Amino acid sequence: MDSEAQHTERDRSSTPSGSGDVPDVAEAPEGTEERSRSVFRSLLARLPGGGYTATFLLCLGALLLVSAFVVQPFQIPSGSMEPAFRVGDRVLVNKLAYRFGSEPQRGDVVVFDGSGYFGDADYIKRVVGVGGDRVVCERGRIKVNGEPVDEPFLYPGDAPSQVPFDVVVPEGSLFLLGDHRSDSSDSRDHLGQPGGGMIPVSEVIGRADWIVWPIGHWTSLDRPDSYARVPAPGGAHG
Repeated sequence: MDSEAQHTERDRSSTPSGSGDVPDVAEAPEGTEERSRSVFRSLLARLPGGGYTATFLLCLGALLLVSAFVVQPFQIPSGSMEPAFRVGDRVLVNKLAYRFGSEPQRGDVVVFDGSGYFGDADYIKRVVGVGGDRVVCERGRIKVNGEPVDEPFLYPGDAPSQVPFDVVVPEGSLFLLGDHRSDSSDSRDHLGQPGGGMIPVSEVIGRADWIVWPIGHWTSLDRPDSYARVPAPGGAHG
């Protein structure tokens, strides 16, 4: 299309004498589009690799934006979440899972910033209790709000906990445990410390939704139904 703006023909007989037509839009200076293209080509020519480098930088920028706001990859550094997550697994964390009013639910596996609570690092654990829940371990069995919880995701041979506890989770916080209970430093180990072993929901980075590496271990992750029978806080029995 011609770079000059196109104008609709007007009825000159209706124009007051002595006045000229006033254009609806300002006309672009002739050759502006060509000069812009020339500047762009000049910039590309100065880049090592030219257009290939520009494409790489654009892709990198898009990847950084996705990682910052949508999904973020993490590598599993220890065996605390075996057997579901093995050392070296790469997981994708859904950073939108708890936006727009949604909050972590029992059974979710979350990645969170443990600075000031567990240690100066990011951790991956399973949510066992949410705000208002009473979580108890007695005689080697975990109950949430009075309901015994079966945990088929535990590491084979592990007991739900060798450490007895009885806690009420503050509102806006989470009680988290590793699936490999005998090899996990989690909320149980920090009960007597600042924060009482609880992690504020605000420190949660996102929900682990996919294992993407190695290829043979690729899978999407679903919330187990182990906590489906747990009553809401205040409706506990037993």
